[in-house]
Amino acid sequence: MSAPLSLFQGYGVELEYMLVDARSLDVYPAADKLLEAAAGRLVPDVEFGDQAWSNELALHVIEFKTNGPAPSLEGLAARFAADVDRANRLLAPIGGQLMPTGAHPWMDPKTQTELWPHEYNAVYAAFNRIFDCQGHGWSNLQSMHLNLPFAGDEEFGRLHAAVRLILPILPALAASTPILDGAATGFADARMEAYARNCARIPQVSGLVVPERAFTRRAYEKRILNPMFKAIRPQDKEGVLRHEWLNARGAIARFERDAIEIRVIDMQECPAADLAVAALAVAAIRAVAAETWQDLKAQQKWEPEPLARILQSVIQGGDQGVVDDPAYLKALGLTNRRSCKASEIWLFMAKNALPTDGFDPDWTRPLETILTKGALSSRILARLAGDLRRERLREVYAELCDCLAQNRPFVP
Repeated sequence: MSAPLSLFQGYGVELEYMLVDARSLDVYPAADKLLEAAAGRLVPDVEFGDQAWSNELALHVIEFKTNGPAPSLEGLAARFAADVDRANRLLAPIGGQLMPTGAHPWMDPKTQTELWPHEYNAVYAAFNRIFDCQGHGWSNLQSMHLNLPFAGDEEFGRLHAAVRLILPILPALAASTPILDGAATGFADARMEAYARNCARIPQVSGLVVPERAFTRRAYEKRILNPMFKAIRPQDKEGVLRHEWLNARGAIARFERDAIEIRVIDMQECPAADLAVAALAVAAIRAVAAETWQDLKAQQKWEPEPLARILQSVIQGGDQGVVDDPAYLKALGLTNRRSCKASEIWLFMAKNALPTDGFDPDWTRPLETILTKGALSSRILARLAGDLRRERLREVYAELCDCLAQNRPFVP
C-alpha cells in the first residue's frame, strides 16, 4: 500500500452528467447502454487509462472521474472534454446525448426515475426503501465531487477546518440549478436546497450539511459516523449502508482513501468551467489551511450553526447571496466589512489566493465569465428573462448541451 498523499499533492475529481434524448432533451435512462457500448459488455464501470466512467443511483446519470488522484488540476478539463466527446459519440446511434448543469429543468422524478438495476443495486434499493429516491434530491442532482488528500490526523484537522470555512460560499461560485419542474424555484442552487432535505427521515445522516467540529479521526467517528450508524440501524439491520459514504454532509471524510470529499459544487456547463471552479475553490481552501487570515485554533472553533446560516443564504441567493457575519468575513481576509455579497468574497479570493503560475489556460475564460457575469444559475435566469415555457427552456438547455459538447462557457 502506498503512503497517503499530503495536503494538495493530489486531486480526485468526479463529474456527473445527465443522459437525455437528443431531440426532446427529456431524461434518457440509458447509462447501462452507454457503459455497455464503451466496454463491449454490461459493466458498472470502465477505465480509460487515467480516466474512468461509472454508474450512479439513477439510470439517466453517468459519472466521469479521474482514475485515482491526479497530481494537478491542470490538464483535467481537456481529459474530461474527451470523455464527453467519447460518450456523445457512443450515445448518438441510440438517440441520446449528455446534458450539463446540476439538475434537469423539467424532469418529474416521481414518474421518470429509474434506479440502476444491475450490479450494486442492493445499495440503491436500500437507499430507496429508507429515503424514497423518487425526488429531486436523490434522482435529479448532478455535482462535481472534489477529493482532497491528507496524511494523518494533523493534516486532516487542518484540511477539515479549512473546508468547513469555505464550504458555505461554494454555491455562490457554482450554483447552476434555478429551475425545477419547469418553474423558477426561488433558489439559485435548488439542487443543494433539495440535497439538504434528502435525509430528513434520519437527520444524523446529513446533519446541518456543514460538518460538525471534528479534527481527528477518533473525534470524527465519535461525533459524526457512530451516531449516524446508530440512527440508521433500525432501518438497515443488514448493515448494507454502514459505510462512511452514507454520510451526506456537504464535505465528508473518506478515511478509507485518506481524503475529504466536497459535495456542494453544482455541475457547470462544460469541463473547463468545472475545473475553473475547482481551481479557485482549492486556492481558497489552501490559503485558509495555510492560516493566511486566521490561525488554525480559531478556525477550529467555528460551530456548524453560523456556517450553516451562511450556506442557506448562499443556496438561495447564489452569487448575490449576502454574507452578513463580520467574524466570518474577517476569517477569510475581508477585514472591516460587516456584510457583502458572496460574489465579492470570490473576487477577493481570485485576486489574493489564486496562484499566477500553474494556471491552466482552459480556465481563463470560464472563470472570468463566472466572476464578471455571475454563477451559471444567474446566467441561465438572465437568458430565460422570465420566459419559462417548455419551448424556451428547451432552447436554452440545448445551448447548454452545445456548450458541453464544445467545452465553452455559457454567456448570457
